[in-house]
Amino acid sequence: MTDPTLGASLRGAVDLSSLRNRPAPGAPGEEAPAGAGVAVPSLVLDVTDETFPQVLELSRTVPVVVDLWAEWCGPCKQLSPILEKVVIELGGRVVLAKVDVDANPQLSQAFRAQSIPMVVALVAGQPVPMFTGAVPEQQVREVFAQLLQLADQNGVTGSASVDGESPQEPPAEPPLPPLHAEAFAAIEEGDYARAVAAYEKALVENPRDAEVRAGLGQVRLLDRVQGVDLQAARAAAASAPQDVAAQFTVADLDLAGGHVEDAFGRLLDLFAQLPADERTPVRERLVELFALVGDADPRVIAARGRLASLLF
Repeated sequence: MTDPTLGASLRGAVDLSSLRNRPAPGAPGEEAPAGAGVAVPSLVLDVTDETFPQVLELSRTVPVVVDLWAEWCGPCKQLSPILEKVVIELGGRVVLAKVDVDANPQLSQAFRAQSIPMVVALVAGQPVPMFTGAVPEQQVREVFAQLLQLADQNGVTGSASVDGESPQEPPAEPPLPPLHAEAFAAIEEGDYARAVAAYEKALVENPRDAEVRAGLGQVRLLDRVQGVDLQAARAAAASAPQDVAAQFTVADLDLAGGHVEDAFGRLLDLFAQLPADERTPVRERLVELFALVGDADPRVIAARGRLASLLF
């Protein structure tokens, strides 16, 4: 799932202190000059527990996207080529670090990789949650655009070149369809309601467009949680355990904050408590959130199983 709070905080999401085995070059806390360049063996790196400190230092110059995967993971094999394609097209503005979680248990534990694929960024040595599960290419591009904005805000504006070559301009991308472009621009501006409207129009034009459907689900979630007071929402839900709207709001906030199991558990508990003729909206919201996280995610599989047991 794409993290709608991408960039809200660079610290505290993951503790990587135990992996900082080598001192950074230069003074402690020193940041790379704006627009600095760095040579790398490849824009797509295979990273281990031992080499990870170099990746942390690299992220002080150029943002690094960490792809946590495993050979047995089917969704990983769907997502990894998309990540590599987008990184190559960005021409050195981002570096991809691939981590085999089976071969690198220290990194897997540090990133709390409970399910894979899991994608996390590093900006100035600090982790930034991105998403878990296989997501469509357009959604990957949208999250990368947010990452580059965040990196720019934190002074990480360098670029990487392969084998000492000068960074090249990324190849021009084909123009997006008008409604896709409108939705993307609205997301960039934080106008999620306008993005929803654009995606809905695009879906009417092409109901089979999986990228539009995925984008629509994501921006609907972002629109629902935008400006919501978390403490007030939790208090309202606690005082009215069977208030569907109140429980929906907290479930949305939990999912947006990465607390996937909490969101599913809340709605499944609500579903179990409600009379049969009042359950349909809860089931529909669960199905919508399942799609955001990804059908192959173990948490979705477990929640679907519990939902099925409650239905029959």
